[in-house]
Amino acid sequence: MISLYSVAQLRAIERAAASQLAPGTLMRRAGEAAANAALALLAGGPGPVLVLAGPGNNGGDALDAAANLANAGIEVAVLQLAGSGARSPEAAHALARAEASDARFIDALLDAPDWTLAIDGLFGIGLARALDGPARALAEALNGAARPVLALDIPSGLDADSGAVVGPDGIAVQASHTITFIGDKPGLHTCAGRDYAGTVLVAPLDIPPALLPAPEAQLGELALFAHCLRPRRHDSHKGSFGDVAIVGGARGMAGAPLLAARGALFAGAGRVFVAAIDPALQVDSVQPEIMFRDAASYDSSRATLVLGPGMGDSENALALLGRALDGAAPLVIDADALNLIAGSGDLQRRLAARAAPTLLTPHPLEAARLLGVSAAAIQAGRLAAARALATRFGAVAALKGSGTVIARPSGALVINPTGNPGLATGGSGDVLSGVCASLMAQGWPAWEAALGAVWLHGAAADRLVSEGVGPIGLTAGELPAAVRAALNAAVASAQHSRHF
Repeated sequence: MISLYSVAQLRAIERAAASQLAPGTLMRRAGEAAANAALALLAGGPGPVLVLAGPGNNGGDALDAAANLANAGIEVAVLQLAGSGARSPEAAHALARAEASDARFIDALLDAPDWTLAIDGLFGIGLARALDGPARALAEALNGAARPVLALDIPSGLDADSGAVVGPDGIAVQASHTITFIGDKPGLHTCAGRDYAGTVLVAPLDIPPALLPAPEAQLGELALFAHCLRPRRHDSHKGSFGDVAIVGGARGMAGAPLLAARGALFAGAGRVFVAAIDPALQVDSVQPEIMFRDAASYDSSRATLVLGPGMGDSENALALLGRALDGAAPLVIDADALNLIAGSGDLQRRLAARAAPTLLTPHPLEAARLLGVSAAAIQAGRLAAARALATRFGAVAALKGSGTVIARPSGALVINPTGNPGLATGGSGDVLSGVCASLMAQGWPAWEAALGAVWLHGAAADRLVSEGVGPIGLTAGELPAAVRAALNAAVASAQHSRHF
């Protein structure tokens, strides 16, 4: 399990650990871990290494790393950012170590050598305002240099809890690698985090496990849903794998339900239907296996339903949505259905009253409408927003985006690590909703279905990119077959793990 800790939790861990250790121990351990990470990135090269050290304890970690690198024979240039307050005793000791080493202190980037690697130790997890003045200029310089950057704990300017860049007009250091101390942080894996953090390394600093609380969230992995991955028995038939029905497809909006249906089909549902609002929608010429029914007369009591793709906002759509919410069928609610619910207090109450499995898959704007806030507020607090959706509506919620956040009504959170910018294309969310419903139809609980579908959806996009398809120009129609490949590979991996 890969645990993710909030800033408040990490501060409490630091205080508890410091009470048991000699002063400065954690900073020395962080400096050693940072230096070792830098040496690995240098791969035997001599440097030079540029170290940017801020005025706080993150700067102390950087200074300690600079001393260790210089003592290892690496050419090091240190640029300090002055602060208004006094240094902590630990940071002052780290400065003395760096000054006693062969590291060269410089006053401006103009004095820096042509560095091979930069270490960002400007600001850590305590930053509460946007980078400005000299700090902003240094971040801009690093970002414009197009060279490897190792961030210490978190890239300067990035919020460790949310993954958002701090401040409305903020900037953050774009690191190629981040070595994060004590425990991993949610903000490194969601919102802007994946763009700025690069490859994340965790240095636990030998903190005793007894000091670690229950984490704020977990990072998604196959192990979280592997128990649902089973090879198919020879003695099975299409009825063994459930029915999925996509309720949508208003006039002029045929593409969304077809993509959702293909997602369900390629993820293994036994039978897939489109319960079409537009009676003219009667066939998928690409996937003739998909069956079509009239939405008004379709008996949905035995299927897992996807509500929303191409549904529109007509009175007919409202009636179909209300009927489904009052029924006992498992539901995946997406797109237009989410917007209809957001606009109706009655539908919200009916959703919250459901006892049957329910899974919501909003993007940030849909989540904002459901919670009555702005999309910017959702992105500034993605974990809290996903948890609010799940608890308010008594459903599993998958808040889509970079580092999709999956929440359950109990408050548990998982951040998905798979996927790439190729998913930022019309229809990819429709495919995801179909995959979610397909797994639920095959007997997966809603929580595991959300974890598995989001992971597989991202893994499918990663597979396509590895094969030279995208990320630019990747289309939603290419995802279902790649989901199938990712799912079968995951089943094989889980089966292998059970045998060994």
